[in-house]
Amino acid sequence: MRAMDDNFVSATKRTDLAVRLAGLGVRDGDLVEKFVLGSGKGGQKINKTASCVYLRHLPSGIEIKCQHGRSQALNRFLARRLLCEEMEARRDGAAGARQQAVERLRRQKRRKSRRQRAKTLDDKHHQSEKKNARRAVSEQ
Repeated sequence: MRAMDDNFVSATKRTDLAVRLAGLGVRDGDLVEKFVLGSGKGGQKINKTASCVYLRHLPSGIEIKCQHGRSQALNRFLARRLLCEEMEARRDGAAGARQQAVERLRRQKRRKSRRQRAKTLDDKHHQSEKKNARRAVSEQ
């Protein structure tokens, strides 16, 4: 890993990341690192500078693309950290848990069937009738 700018990442965080990478068996020779033009919000600064980091770990085939900030040094650090997280998730089998969470969100966002919507409306109507029955009786 080339020396990163001290303004964006502290020395302790860099050493912790290096220890994490070493613990996972990741060497700098195993990584392919490219800098590509960013895209999205940010205007000219993002669109004209190669601050987006593409990182590929050759033995595992994991690819990371990181463009969280405008700084290339910060994005290099974050890309390596994301690589560590992905490798640890694969090692610990957390990918299945993550996939389950994604599927749960997909089910929650899925459009309800006509029958489900009718049942929900019926339940709401029943609840409103119970509330109306609790009201005080007015003298008219």
